[in-house]
Amino acid sequence: MIEESWGQVRNELLKSVGKNNFASWIEPLKLDTLENGIARFEVPTKFMRDWVSRNFAEQIRQHLTRVGVEVERVEFHVPPQRDVPPAKTEAQPKRVPRSASRASEDAELPGAPLDARFTFDSFVVGKPNELAHAAARRVAEGGPVTFNPLFLYGGVGLGKTHLMHAVAHELQTRQPDLRVLYLSAEQFMYRFVQALREKEIMGFKEMFRSVDVLMVDDVQFIAGKESTQEEFFHTFNALVDQNKQIIISADRAPGEIKDLEERIKSRLQCGLVVDLHPTDYELRLGILQQKAEQYRGQYPALKLANGVLEFLAHRITTNVRVLEGALTRLFAFASLVGREITLDLAQDCLADILRASDRKVTIEEIQRKVAEHYNIRLSDMIGPKRVRTIARPRQVAMYLAKTLTTRSLPEIGRRFGGRDHTTIMHGIRKVEELKTTDSQLSEDLNMLRRLLEG
Repeated sequence: MIEESWGQVRNELLKSVGKNNFASWIEPLKLDTLENGIARFEVPTKFMRDWVSRNFAEQIRQHLTRVGVEVERVEFHVPPQRDVPPAKTEAQPKRVPRSASRASEDAELPGAPLDARFTFDSFVVGKPNELAHAAARRVAEGGPVTFNPLFLYGGVGLGKTHLMHAVAHELQTRQPDLRVLYLSAEQFMYRFVQALREKEIMGFKEMFRSVDVLMVDDVQFIAGKESTQEEFFHTFNALVDQNKQIIISADRAPGEIKDLEERIKSRLQCGLVVDLHPTDYELRLGILQQKAEQYRGQYPALKLANGVLEFLAHRITTNVRVLEGALTRLFAFASLVGREITLDLAQDCLADILRASDRKVTIEEIQRKVAEHYNIRLSDMIGPKRVRTIARPRQVAMYLAKTLTTRSLPEIGRRFGGRDHTTIMHGIRKVEELKTTDSQLSEDLNMLRRLLEG
């Protein structure tokens, strides 16, 4: 009779909590005893015991009462492990059981290794990254969670991964007992698929939801992968509900990640979203100076001529990795041939990098510079508003995108909020007509062109 009542309750819970929550938290429950108004259920893991007790106990009690079972309290317990005598078979290599228990509190977290070079001390701070650095520093101090998640985004080689590693290093130094898990979104997906294949999904849930700080790099990788997004969503919610810190990075803002579920975009935008801007000349020079100081220790006999670092900071603008790689090559080459690092040597040694790094203006950079110049929001630049104070700067940006980049009109249209290529053509023609009669517009165009090509 009790089992029949529990069956009715399960059906009601399926309707009230939804299919995914039911499969994760209700279906594994096994009714053990019902005595003295206490319903006791067996659960597979301690983590699940705590989670179900906190989130579903009262619902279960109410549903039991509605079907006529007198229950004052619902309890959950993990049954003790039973010793199973080994079967008498031929000698085989021992296989370590891969059960949910391996994700216990003492288990080693399955994160990616941290790079010892990526610390706050080695991170060069400049205007393009000062907000991201300050936010990462605040999280690394520990204490109460002030913004959750911290979402860092920007292009390749701008310091997202460096900051995440630095936070992990700092937290582990300050609080060695803290469970800090850093991994890429690709690794998260791989572990999730592995858990599905080996039927260890509860172990996966327990492992990832028992951490104190979760750091996921390149989250755009899970876009379009429905099952992984589903699990990431539930893991995210579980950790936020426990007031655990989450740090996420991506190559673009949450709202711009294609094929990412809207509910995940919404969750990612509810914390602090910080853009790491492309490096400026001063920041690139600071990075080169710091790197050069390290190399002087390795190559004490080498001489570095004045102006070389400034030349590299001006010419190599793609990203920091290319910049650092160029300096590494330069010092190594100079040490092998036994020559001073001069401007001529740098140009000869780095000819291929310098050619590839010739200034390439992007549509995004044009939009940002034009928006700053005319004091309008970037969102308005690509948005639907047609008022003159926004429409004219938008047409200027369209004109510059056509004249300073090799992008096609349809591609430019997509970058301007999905506009048709005929709209882009109209904007370009309008600016071409006005610049011959409007001296202010002509002056604006010349100044913006110098800023973008400089």
